[in-house]
Amino acid sequence: MKNEMNRKDSEKLEEMQEEIQDESNEELAAEEASVKPQAAAEEEKAEEKAEEGKMEQELEELKERHQRLQADFANFRRRSSQERMEISDVVLQNVIKDLLPVLDNFGRALTAPAGDVEAFRTGVQMIYTQFGEVLKKNGLEEIKTQGEHFDPNFHQAVMRIQDEEKEDGMIEQELQKGYTVRGRVIRPAMVQVVSN
Repeated sequence: MKNEMNRKDSEKLEEMQEEIQDESNEELAAEEASVKPQAAAEEEKAEEKAEEGKMEQELEELKERHQRLQADFANFRRRSSQERMEISDVVLQNVIKDLLPVLDNFGRALTAPAGDVEAFRTGVQMIYTQFGEVLKKNGLEEIKTQGEHFDPNFHQAVMRIQDEEKEDGMIEQELQKGYTVRGRVIRPAMVQVVSN
């Protein structure tokens, strides 16, 4: 009987140990289950912070790049404007340099002794020719009117006349010369146009 009691006690002890073991396993499993979501949540937070940091860094880099591009563009505009002004100054200086001999000749004509009208007229004619050459050298061209049809892009009609012998729209007379510089009209020719 003692054996049987010992055996029953041993069985009960084993059952109790198994129950304790099961409860311990369940508690460990529960702890692990609660630790896993916490670890996963902490890991997820760390990943989000890393991603947020990376995005903030990219944003800063983009802001810096944008500011550099704006500064580069402002510098480009400033340089372009300055270069245009320098080119304009050089062109103006060249035109004035070309006109200086004309000015010199006018000075000589004014200091010439009075009395020889024909010599004075010849001198003025030479200055006029020289002045026209300087202007042509710098791109000035006369607008043709003789024997031409009226073109509102180049001519300004200030008078109309009737002439049955001539075609409608033909230029009859030039009243004031017109000029272009490198193809651009700077002053249209004032003309009288046939209108039947």
